[in-house]
Amino acid sequence: MNVVLIEPEIPPNTGNIARLCMASNTTLHLVEPLGFRTDEATLRRAGMDYWHEVDVRIHKSFEPVRAGAPAGATFYFLTPHVTRSYLEPRYGRDDYLVFGRESIGLPPALLAAHEATCIAIPMANPRARSLNLAASAAIVLYEALRQTHATGKRQ
Repeated sequence: MNVVLIEPEIPPNTGNIARLCMASNTTLHLVEPLGFRTDEATLRRAGMDYWHEVDVRIHKSFEPVRAGAPAGATFYFLTPHVTRSYLEPRYGRDDYLVFGRESIGLPPALLAAHEATCIAIPMANPRARSLNLAASAAIVLYEALRQTHATGKRQ
């Protein structure tokens, strides 16, 4: 499974998602520009001392992520602007869960180009615009892992 963050802005969100990816053996793809530095001192200050254990790949744009995907992998684009729930797809082990910037989400052109695989986390309160990025990634990733039986067992 793969989590893609396009232009993440907030280091603690990315740190929480990196910890999630490390714990679940999920690859984390970061698409530049990033709203923070990834040097060792900055990561350590943000509490990301486990960064070296994460399969993290930094890309200049979204194209290399797409080009490097195995045949048959599906990209799911998370946005609050659709009605299709994240519970509807049948996820595969090689799939990609794509999340946008905390402030504005995914670019409208990217969403329009992938309308069939845009999904949302339903919210009961219509006043809620969206959930925190790290919470959203955890919700959707663990549903995908549950479906693919890739959650592992704690020993």
